[in-house]
Amino acid sequence: MPTEPIILAIESSCDDTSAAVMRGTTLLSNVTASQDVHRAYGGVVPELASRAHQQNVLPVVDQALKRAGVSKSELSAIAFTRGPGLLGSLLVGVNFAKGLALSLGIPLIDVNHLQGHVMAHFIDEDNAEGGGVETKHPPFPFLCLLVSGGNSQIIKVNAYNDMEILGQTIDDAAGEAIDKCSKVMGLGYPGGPIIDKLARQGNPKAFTFNEPHIPGLDYSFSGLKTSFLYSLQKWVKDDPYFIEHNKNDIAASLEWTIVDILMKKLKLAVKQTGIKHVAVAGGVSANNGLRNAFHDYAKRFGWTVYIPKFSYTTDNAAMIGCVGTFKYKDKDFCPIEAPAFSKVTV
Repeated sequence: MPTEPIILAIESSCDDTSAAVMRGTTLLSNVTASQDVHRAYGGVVPELASRAHQQNVLPVVDQALKRAGVSKSELSAIAFTRGPGLLGSLLVGVNFAKGLALSLGIPLIDVNHLQGHVMAHFIDEDNAEGGGVETKHPPFPFLCLLVSGGNSQIIKVNAYNDMEILGQTIDDAAGEAIDKCSKVMGLGYPGGPIIDKLARQGNPKAFTFNEPHIPGLDYSFSGLKTSFLYSLQKWVKDDPYFIEHNKNDIAASLEWTIVDILMKKLKLAVKQTGIKHVAVAGGVSANNGLRNAFHDYAKRFGWTVYIPKFSYTTDNAAMIGCVGTFKYKDKDFCPIEAPAFSKVTV
């Protein structure tokens, strides 16, 4: 039996600096340094993010190797996020990966950040005895709802390197809409976890917000944001303390509306493709309302659903290393001169 490759993965697309060590698809370590500095600004400040990555990347990589019990000389390759993301942040990870790979004389593997989120479902975990603990992986082809602060897409996944976008947002992403609505309510940043927590204590049918009517499988969330803003302005005009007195119900109603929009399109995609193996990925997949909806649809419509661990929903290097393993086995390596890219490429 051939020896599984040992891959160091680096993720630095936004405001989390992450490094992971993989043996094949088995995760040996996953270390992430988050940046709290952005909370004061209500969003990620690119210049501050890139500076923090420069401070964090070396200690994060060092800790990942130590926790995995792996030395640099044992590495088979280095995988890194090439894009999309914030260019300044990406450059820190890209250049660190290139320098380390050159110094060790091992291959580089570039990974698309969005592909990493989808393939997080194929991460296996290491147990105390050192063997891999295999998780339930979706069979190809499967559908994946990718929802995050920057993307809302329905993807038909034919293989790790063959993904077809069936529908996507034509304006704002679901996570972005949640963050902006949270900001309007004065709840802080990032809005996703705050709205999620409040929604657990509220009535999802307390308030109604407009849902867009977009043909096909594409999404739109800009109209929902406008409806949400105008509704709040009207309510606060009548009662200055309206948000404070009703924040749980407002959060629950907002969450219910966004989840309903997402799931209606996903249901249509299942009907059109006939594929009933359905996964969810990306930062918004940590939302409890969305997770509950997946379980509900599985029972009602006979879907087999795949929901990642919370630790694999946000930006992390384990998902980058998982894709890196597949690409390593196909000898799909990256030339040293390959640049980072900031925008989504299909």
